[in-house]
Amino acid sequence: MAGEDVSDRLIALLTVRGEDLGAEWADKVTGSLGGRVSRAEVQRELGEIFTALVSALGSGSLDGRGEAFGEVRALLAELSRNRARQGFTPTETAVSVFALKEVLEPSPDGGDGDLGAYVRFAGLLDALGLFTIEVYTRAREELISAQAEQLLELSTPVVKLWDGVIGVPLVGTLDSARTMVVMEKMLQALIDTGSEQAIIDITGVPAVDTEVAQHLLKTVVAARLMGAECTISGIRPQIAQTIVALGIDFGDIVTKATLADALRHALRRSGVALSRAVPQAGSR
Repeated sequence: MAGEDVSDRLIALLTVRGEDLGAEWADKVTGSLGGRVSRAEVQRELGEIFTALVSALGSGSLDGRGEAFGEVRALLAELSRNRARQGFTPTETAVSVFALKEVLEPSPDGGDGDLGAYVRFAGLLDALGLFTIEVYTRAREELISAQAEQLLELSTPVVKLWDGVIGVPLVGTLDSARTMVVMEKMLQALIDTGSEQAIIDITGVPAVDTEVAQHLLKTVVAARLMGAECTISGIRPQIAQTIVALGIDFGDIVTKATLADALRHALRRSGVALSRAVPQAGSR
C-alpha cells in the first residue's frame, strides 16, 4: 500500500467520525487520569494534537520523528511536561496517545484496506507514545533536580547574628554540592552585610570525616580570601575524637564547642566589649 494512499485512508478514518471521535478519545483519556484533569482541558489538548496529526498525515509521511510531525511532537512535549509537573506516571501520560488506537480500532469485518491503514497508523502512534515517555522522563529529571536545588537552598540558611557577624547553621550531611551552596551563600552574605566574622555551626552535622573536613576547610579559605575570619562551632566530644583519630588538621582555624562560645569569640574579634554581671556578696 503506497504511503500517500495510506495517509489518505487514515485522514478519512480520522475525519469521517468528526466530533464523535474526539469526544470518545477525550472520555477515555479523562477516565484514565482519574478525573485529576478536567475533561474540558483534556479535550482542548487532544483537539490541538488531532488537528496537527491530520495536517501531518496530509504530507504523505508516516514517520513520527520526521519533519512533517514537528508540530505534533511539540504539542506532545508540552503535554508530557504538564503531566510530569502534575505528578502523573509515564503510563498515564502515554495513554493520551495510545487511547486513539482503541477508539479507531476497526471492526473484524472491516475492509482489508482499512485494516492495513490502521496497522500502519498504530505503528505511528506507538512511536509518538514512546516520544511522550522520553520527554516525560527528561521533564521529571529536570523537576527533581530543581527541587533538590531548592531543598539545598532551604537547608542552608545564612543568618545575621550581630553587626559584622553572620552564622551558617548546618544540619545533615555535608557533600560537595551542598558545600558549594554554603560557600556561595556565605560569601554573598559577607558582601551584603559587610561582615568580617562568620560562624559555621556543625552541631547538626551527624559525623565529620575527611571529606566533610575538606569541604569545611575550602569554605573557610574562601571566606579568608574575602577578608573574613571563620569560626567553626559545634565540635562535640564524639566529633573531636573522630577528627583526632583521622588525623585531620584544622590548622589555625578557630573551633569552639558551642555556638555561644563562637559568637563570644567573634564579638571579641570585632571589638565588642563583653561583660558579665557579677553577683554581689549575699545575693541569691
